[in-house]
Amino acid sequence: MSTLEQIEHWGDTHHPAWLDIVRIFLGVLLFMKGVSFIGDTTYLATLIQGLHFNAWTVVAVHYVAFAHLVGGLMIMLGCLTRTASIAQLPIMIVAVFFTNLRNGFSYLNSELWLSVFVLIMLMVFSVIGSGGFSFDEFVKRNTPKRN
Repeated sequence: MSTLEQIEHWGDTHHPAWLDIVRIFLGVLLFMKGVSFIGDTTYLATLIQGLHFNAWTVVAVHYVAFAHLVGGLMIMLGCLTRTASIAQLPIMIVAVFFTNLRNGFSYLNSELWLSVFVLIMLMVFSVIGSGGFSFDEFVKRNTPKRN
């Protein structure tokens, strides 16, 4: 059994049921953030231009919005949760360490605290997976086993 399979097995066996509620909340939060970015792409472009990605601003805006929409939906449903969480990690690392820290590390900077919470939860779900109340578990239980 490879290291990745061992991590998957550990995550599947050590997943408390209440984390499914947190996973669904996280997915809804990311999905709504994606909707907000689609609704106001100039705000997202302004955030990304502040990072001096110049030529890649348009690509980054579309990647962030798409990743939040699709990734949030996948996390909410529990469909390929580990993959969706890993795809969100680079976005949240940039959001925490490069975008939100410029506004200061204080209790008034709610965007920073929300980004830190989301980053930690994405790391948790990258390891433990989707849990029992998920599309992945539904497929696993209803797929006939091959001999």
